Amino acid sequence: MQSDLEIARAAEMEDISKIAWKLGIGAEEIMPMGHGKAKITWKALKGRLSKPQGSLILVTSVNPTPFGEGKTVTTIGLTQALNRINKRATCVIREPSMGPVFGIKGGAAGGGFSQVLPMEDINLHFTGDLHAVTSAHNLLSSMIDNHLKHGNDQNIDSTRIIWPRVVDLNDRSVRNVTVGLGGPANGVVREDRFDITAASEVMAILVLASDYADLRKRLGEIVIGQRMDGTPIKSEDIDAAGAMSLLLRDAFLPNLVQTIEGDPAFIHGGPFANIAHGNSSIIADRLALGAADFVVTEAGFGSDMGAEKFMHIKAANSDKAPDCVVMNVTVRSMKLHGGAFGARAARRPSKEEIEKEDVEAVRTGAESNLDRHINNMSQFGMPVVVSVNRFASDTDAELQCLIECAHNSGAASVCLTEVHGKGGPGGEDLARAVVTACQDNIAAGRPFTPLFNKDTPIEEKALRIATRIYGADGINIQAKAHRQLKQIQSWGYGHLPVCMAKTQYSFSHDANMLGAPSGFEIPIREFRLNSGAGFVVAVLGEMMTMPGLPKRPAAADMDMDEDGNLLGVFG
Repeated sequence: MQSDLEIARAAEMEDISKIAWKLGIGAEEIMPMGHGKAKITWKALKGRLSKPQGSLILVTSVNPTPFGEGKTVTTIGLTQALNRINKRATCVIREPSMGPVFGIKGGAAGGGFSQVLPMEDINLHFTGDLHAVTSAHNLLSSMIDNHLKHGNDQNIDSTRIIWPRVVDLNDRSVRNVTVGLGGPANGVVREDRFDITAASEVMAILVLASDYADLRKRLGEIVIGQRMDGTPIKSEDIDAAGAMSLLLRDAFLPNLVQTIEGDPAFIHGGPFANIAHGNSSIIADRLALGAADFVVTEAGFGSDMGAEKFMHIKAANSDKAPDCVVMNVTVRSMKLHGGAFGARAARRPSKEEIEKEDVEAVRTGAESNLDRHINNMSQFGMPVVVSVNRFASDTDAELQCLIECAHNSGAASVCLTEVHGKGGPGGEDLARAVVTACQDNIAAGRPFTPLFNKDTPIEEKALRIATRIYGADGINIQAKAHRQLKQIQSWGYGHLPVCMAKTQYSFSHDANMLGAPSGFEIPIREFRLNSGAGFVVAVLGEMMTMPGLPKRPAAADMDMDEDGNLLGVFG
């Protein structure tokens, strides 16, 4: 089979205005951003936010291998398949971060014959949204330091600033830094840190804001630290929020592209699911739901990560729950959780290990990991459709075992999906099953049962996620985190949603606890207030909000020829 890059380059893209018109969006309502991509104007957005909403389909996954299990491929392929069976459908996915692009994954625009185009642009700078988020975030950092330099009228305690800097790259060396060195002319010396842009509160605000007014208000509500008297100080107090909003004006507008089969697709926002809330923007969802009958979106990593956060953070802000959850699973992921590849979850198994038939490992993984994921999502009230994403190395016996286990775990439907190799035609069974599931959910009154209500205290929210999603016996709030929680409560933020930051490889905080672990406590190392975004981040175990590069990063195999063509990238 051709590589993803070869397939993408061979595809003929339609004019982006024709793609927009498939959703009833006129040429005057888009802002072209180069060949094959455009932003939707604010005027066009405003006119569609109150339209009747179609069905929302949430694609999630089991705990993945380091390769990823093709969740974005399934999201795009399902969208193509829905259109092939004559349903008006589009998808909303997240923008790739250059951290994973140059790190381990190498791209995030789908793959095979289920991609979004222009793939090379999407995986690099795209329309500049992540750069805008980076700039807006770091503008606030620079204004904090400037305020300290020029008199500190707000009496900020420079040792109690909680606002970091960000960069859209993996760079472990800047996790902890000192700024202001070189004498008084360079400002006040203080400790600082860098997070990756995907973990930025500004990114979270961008994807959760409902309109420009809400965006501006949330930026002003960011707590950057505390004064000498212990009271919180916000970005509005140092006059930073207005300028930050200007940098985000265009970034707030959703990006329109197309699938390889010419279907409309939106890409907007890029928070990671392991260190942030892992979902695309509410504004893009609302636009899509007002223009299509079915909207497919994805939540990052496994359902214990992005999908849980969709239910408790995104849905709480959008008032829109999914009509159906699609659980993406692969034979190789079940082999991992069944012990076929050893005990290290982050280790990339060899080609030989992946291709060796091991039905018992598939069964062990499915009866533990997949079973818990299905039952976790079922408790929220909507039907769960399992999509078995087929790879060429999968044997018939392994696939049959996996399908049987998924049925036994209570899935509403189980479908073998081949959208990577076949595009839309490879997902038509899945599309029909999803339509049926959505119809059944609507007929049942669209039940939705989160694990707690908005007024539940932070500690209780974290406990319920740990016990009812992760399978833990309880939580262990460490001394530093306990002090932080008390302060957050004293400032009046004690009932915010909780965004758990943990490894994506396990239900637990320990990446190497595979399957469906039990008999453990979740250690909460740190609580970080994201008051503008409207949630508190609970950092579990050794989780880092600035990733590092692997020993052999994807960047090492990338290059450019004399004509500017990209080499060795994105498959």
